[in-house]
Amino acid sequence: MSEFLVNLLGERLVNSEKAEVDVHALGSKLSLVGLYFGCSLNGPCKQFNASLCEFYSKFKKSSEHKDKLEIVFVSSDQDQKHWQDFLQEMQWPALPFKDKHRKMKLWNKYKVTSIPSLVFVDAATGKVVCRNGLLVVRDDPKGLEFPWGPKPFAEVVAGPLLRNSGQTTDSSSLEGSYVGVYFSAHWCPPCRSLTRVLVESYRTVKESGQKFEIVFVSADRSEESFKQYFSEMPWVAVPYSDEGRRSRLNRLYGIQGIPTLILLDTEGHMITRQGRVEVLNDPECRLFPWHPRPVLELSESNAVQLNEGPCLVLFVDAEEEGELEAAKGLIQPISEKLMAKHKAKEEEMPLLFFVAGEDDMSDSLRDYTNLPEAAPLLTILDMSARAKYVRDVEEITPAIVEEFVSDFLAEKLKPEPI
Repeated sequence: MSEFLVNLLGERLVNSEKAEVDVHALGSKLSLVGLYFGCSLNGPCKQFNASLCEFYSKFKKSSEHKDKLEIVFVSSDQDQKHWQDFLQEMQWPALPFKDKHRKMKLWNKYKVTSIPSLVFVDAATGKVVCRNGLLVVRDDPKGLEFPWGPKPFAEVVAGPLLRNSGQTTDSSSLEGSYVGVYFSAHWCPPCRSLTRVLVESYRTVKESGQKFEIVFVSADRSEESFKQYFSEMPWVAVPYSDEGRRSRLNRLYGIQGIPTLILLDTEGHMITRQGRVEVLNDPECRLFPWHPRPVLELSESNAVQLNEGPCLVLFVDAEEEGELEAAKGLIQPISEKLMAKHKAKEEEMPLLFFVAGEDDMSDSLRDYTNLPEAAPLLTILDMSARAKYVRDVEEITPAIVEEFVSDFLAEKLKPEPI
């Protein structure tokens, strides 16, 4: 286990007293690491830090599992003095200020998109145990539910569900159906826009004879807002008054922003977290239930995924007939091989694959990342790290793509700044 943690965190951490902490010595009993992503200048981080200090102190004093948990601060501070002052408030160690490369790797690996964020991972494997640790701190202040691992959807959602007519149905009615778990709120304009499209998609799928239900999990700020918003929806909802169940569902899927639409198969296993993108890209629902595709064609609606981690983008001359399909065919086997490898390990894909033609979206992306106008052009873009990797050759072959991907994953490529 210690070898894995060294690979994940490095050999040395630092504590509030500026002393080094040997990662090997964190303890043989350690089973869970909470990666706390934050910044001293962020107001919500400072608020959460106070709550986390109280939680950590109680856990270390009274929990029977006190030796099984450690928190590690992963800072995005740019000023060392600010970072050091913030660290003074913490009872747990942190990644060294100068280890920016490792910090960025952790941000990418665990797909952190906002701060504060607390991700609990298995100390032996690095697999995510709970993505939304903020809710753990809020909902389980005594740490009684340690280690906060995922429970089956059917267990977390169990209980009555509402229809907008006022009638209720039991959650057991979802059995055997594809399920969309929809996190949304009336105060959020993108949510309202998605809801209008989703209503049509829901009806289209139902009319096709598929067993499909959506469960609305509200983030509204009042029951009145919830009722007003829910009146537009033909599906079921977790009662607004059941704050505990709503929170547990947020925790189960590590919701960091709304709108989010999670798609589950008929056994309750996740198909995709990208339901929003899929619904917008497929208004006729021809690809329902929207299993992840190995290669996406870059568009305005799926470009948001470029911000969620490293993405391979193959730019081609779309004016030549069949170029986009040929490009997909070239990189698809490589993507499928990578998907299969990480699915077998129950890990998320480390890289998304796109093809891009010549349109406004592709031009904007080239301009933003300062890429040459060449086509074909093979790139890997890492927006969160503001880094790009470019392979500009006359002919793109499967061997070139495979080597490019392999070298990137092995950290052999030198990044250029975006």
